[in-house]
Order: sequence, then structure tokens, then C-alpha cells
Amino acid sequence: MLGGAFGFMLGGPLGAVLGAVLGHNLDRGMDGVKGFEQLHPGDRERVQTAFFTATFSVMGHLAKADGRVSKDEIEMARAVMSQMDLTQELRQTAIRLFDQGKNADFPLDDVLDQFRQECHRRQTLIQMFVEIQLQAAYADGLLHQAEERLLLHICQHLHVPESMFRRLEEMIKAERHYAGTGGRTAAKPTGPSLEDAYAILMISSGSSDAEVKRAYRRLLSQHHPDKLVSKGLPEEMMKMAAQKTHEIRQAYERIKQERGMR
Repeated sequence: MLGGAFGFMLGGPLGAVLGAVLGHNLDRGMDGVKGFEQLHPGDRERVQTAFFTATFSVMGHLAKADGRVSKDEIEMARAVMSQMDLTQELRQTAIRLFDQGKNADFPLDDVLDQFRQECHRRQTLIQMFVEIQLQAAYADGLLHQAEERLLLHICQHLHVPESMFRRLEEMIKAERHYAGTGGRTAAKPTGPSLEDAYAILMISSGSSDAEVKRAYRRLLSQHHPDKLVSKGLPEEMMKMAAQKTHEIRQAYERIKQERGMR
């Protein structure tokens, strides 16, 4: 990835952040430099680099929102890196991006605006980005007021409605509860609780069977690893997307079992 996806001019605030980490002047451009490919906003490789850069630098900025970076937040960042199964070189790049985000002069708004532009407003990618930031914010089990304000600010710049943010928040809380009570860690046969299952599918218990099916199909499509990668999710994040689809399927099966759906 360093030799390939990073091997072109990204430019702008994201290029400046990445350039500071890699020791290149990516924000100044590399026209005419042999071996560097010129890609445009929306091209998959360029989007992948923008997503990787924004994810870890904004995560670092979010971790500093309440005035200090806790051990839990550092462990959460490392857990995301572990889920991605990064090479040692890429892991070090991610750590340095995280550290860049903690700087007082980190250009958050400029980074977010460029990230949205690079993604060509692909809502599935932007939603995945917000989900990852929410997971990081809940690393210590709580969403602090400063973190919540910053996350809402991030959503505003990315044009994510607060109503969607709240549904994603409930989904992340349910996934954390599921993971701690028989999800990824203990693998209990009962799966998620019924309450968690509804939250993971972002619907209410009063939803009709047809609405349950639509929500399941929509979320499964949105989080399908191959589809996300084709739109610009870094291939290293496929494992995270695959875990999401597993949790969505488990939630759907739990609701189907409760309702006697076919």
C-alpha cells in the first residue's frame, strides 16, 4: 500500500498530513516525478489513501477531545489496526497519523471537507468512517460530552444527519454489548439479545417483518466487503467490514427466530 496507493499525488490537507508522516511533500504535488501516478478524486486508489489517512488522523484528534488520550483509546486504535492485519510498516504509519491528529494545529475541518470530496460523497464510505470513529469514542465505554460535540461536528461537515448519527450510536453500543456478552469474545450460541439485535439493524421492535427484511438487506449491502473496497475502502479494512456483516446476520437470525419468520 505504501508503494502503491500512497505512490501518487494526493494533495490538499490530507496530503499535508500524510506527507508529514511519510516525509514527502505530497501537499505540494508531484507532477512530473517519475513513478508517481496522477489520479483524480473518486479514483479507488486515491479514495483508499484518503480513507486510511483520515481514519487514523481524525481518530487521534477525537481521542484528544476530552483533553487527554486514555489508555483505552490507544488500545482501541491498536485494535482497529489489528483487525486490519496491517503490516508493521503500515501499522507504524497509522500510529504516526494518530499522533498527527493529536496536534493542536490539526486542520480537522479542512481534512473532513477534502475527505468528503475525495469520496465523491459516497454515503456508504462516509457512514463506515463515522462508525469507526464512534467505535473509537466508545473505547472506554462512555461517550464524553466533548467527544459527542466533536462527533456531531464531524457529521455536520460530512453531511451526515444527526438522526443517522444517533442510529449509528445505538448500533455501536449494541455491538459493544453483544461483544462483551457472547459476541466475538465468548461466541455463545444464543447470539445477541433481542434488544441488541434491533439496535444493530437500526430498527425498532415495532417494525413489521417486511421492514426487518428491508433493513437487513440494506445494511448487508452497505457493509459488503467487496462492495466497500470497490468504492474505496482500503483493502486492509475488509476484515472489519466482514465482521460487521457477520454481526448483521446474527442480529437478523435472532429477530427471525423470535418472530418465527422464514
